[in-house]
Amino acid sequence: MLSKPRLLALGDAAFTVEFGPSQAREVPLDIQAQVLGFAAGLAELQAAGGMPGVIEWVPTFRSVTVHFDPDCCLPQHLATRLQALAAEGRQATGSGREWTIPVCFDGELAPDLDAVATARGLSREAVIAQLTATEFTVRMLGFLPGFPYLGGLPASMEMPRLATPRPRVPAGSVAIAGRMGAIYPWDSPGGWHLVGRSPVTLFDAARADRPALFAPGDRVRWQRVGPEALAAL
Repeated sequence: MLSKPRLLALGDAAFTVEFGPSQAREVPLDIQAQVLGFAAGLAELQAAGGMPGVIEWVPTFRSVTVHFDPDCCLPQHLATRLQALAAEGRQATGSGREWTIPVCFDGELAPDLDAVATARGLSREAVIAQLTATEFTVRMLGFLPGFPYLGGLPASMEMPRLATPRPRVPAGSVAIAGRMGAIYPWDSPGGWHLVGRSPVTLFDAARADRPALFAPGDRVRWQRVGPEALAAL
């Protein structure tokens, strides 16, 4: 049974609508469907001119934060609209786009792959086989522009985050932690296990309509390629 949505004030210029329990270790996909259904409803209302003052909204695993200009709308009126929309309980019916992303699992491009194999009692090839057989779901974007949190990693691949994060993770690094996968869109610090590298650009501000390649609800598979193909791509 889905939880009753809760509306929380986030400062004086945003509301957060929560759909799932705050202490859940894993957020079920039906909660994500409710989150994305609510976000789709916001888009429909804004397109029809029914959301004056709303600037943007940010979906997460179990909530949507709606940012607004308090000089352009009455916050209490907006809160009432958001509560009514959330109470409709609509769920996203689409599954998003499907992506096949090239990943090289060779050598120094996968510095933690052997450690993951050892920790899980598998061979290196068996780990790669499991990772490439997995269909991930984009649960949310965050941490960095375009950074996808990819749900669906098998329990057999579950790994804790590194005890000491790396000060620099190269852009394009493919990583796992917990029951999640990810691809780093930028050079940045990071505490996930690096198991490969992809050449795909995940964020491009020049794509005004969709600067982030992925969107919540998209499905992603990793396809193994060799270092020569990686360089060519």
